[in-house]
Amino acid sequence: MGSQELPFDPCPMFADPHLQAWISTTNWWISRPESTQNLITLEDGDKLSLETSTPDNWKADGLTVLLVHGLCGSHESAYLMRLVHRLTPQGIKVVRFNMRGCGSGRGHAKQIFHSGSSEDLFEAVKFLKKQFPHSPITLIGFSLGGNIVLKMVGEMGSIGKRFISRVFAICPPVDMRLSATMVDKVAQGRYNRYFYRLIKEEVEYLHNTFKDLPPADLPKDMSLYQFDEVYTVPRKGFENVEDYYYKCSSKHYIDMITIPCKILFAQDDPIVSHSALDGHILPKNIEIYKTKKGGHMGYLGNPKSPRGFFWLDSLLEEWILEAIV
Repeated sequence: MGSQELPFDPCPMFADPHLQAWISTTNWWISRPESTQNLITLEDGDKLSLETSTPDNWKADGLTVLLVHGLCGSHESAYLMRLVHRLTPQGIKVVRFNMRGCGSGRGHAKQIFHSGSSEDLFEAVKFLKKQFPHSPITLIGFSLGGNIVLKMVGEMGSIGKRFISRVFAICPPVDMRLSATMVDKVAQGRYNRYFYRLIKEEVEYLHNTFKDLPPADLPKDMSLYQFDEVYTVPRKGFENVEDYYYKCSSKHYIDMITIPCKILFAQDDPIVSHSALDGHILPKNIEIYKTKKGGHMGYLGNPKSPRGFFWLDSLLEEWILEAIV
């Protein structure tokens, strides 16, 4: 099945894809949603942190939406918090998943997450289904989180329907090698410097917190490819960086997805290729949508348009509500 084009009219002031990405991730003005923390203990002793916002009128068979953030994000990422504020007033429970060591999980994990950490996400899914087995789960991943959710449901194959009702992936880097190259090259490496600075800070915090880890000795400047080569690969036991990117790229698992799935790309996304799945023969349950504009998870629309300024939030709300109308 080919991709379908979605009409998107960007806000005239922020039509530039870099502005779209930057402004949409700003969270200083968003109130932190009330939530309950659940810590999930993994086999290696690390803990994952979930932040759950449950409406007063939610019932055990009501809809649960599980949100997965992107690289250097957390449960406090703007795009997650905005959705909590939209969905909980409609009686929908929203769970924000923190990858290892992120958000409220900081200091609870000695191991690191990586671009293919689908096994961690599956532990969170099993935890939620054990708590409320009759609650259908809609799973939504953003950017790197989108790659992970697609990889996980692909790996699950036919059993995926037992756990997940639907999955949405927003601007997922389904080809990790290609995205690493794009991040390094675009805008004179501006995105690379931003991500690496945050990653370096987290690695140093991790090694200072867990004294049995050797001191982190990372240079001031590196590409994400180089970081993965010297740090991620040896810590997670991959053969080399190319092996890591190949095994973690969800494009190798997507054709095994058996549940309803929607994937959204923007053609002007500076760090994720919208054409990475072009030419792939995909099952009918997978729908790919593309917009001409939007940047990387920006989608700040014309306020006068039907979906308003936060176009992506409105679109996801529509997709989510399809299951309960």
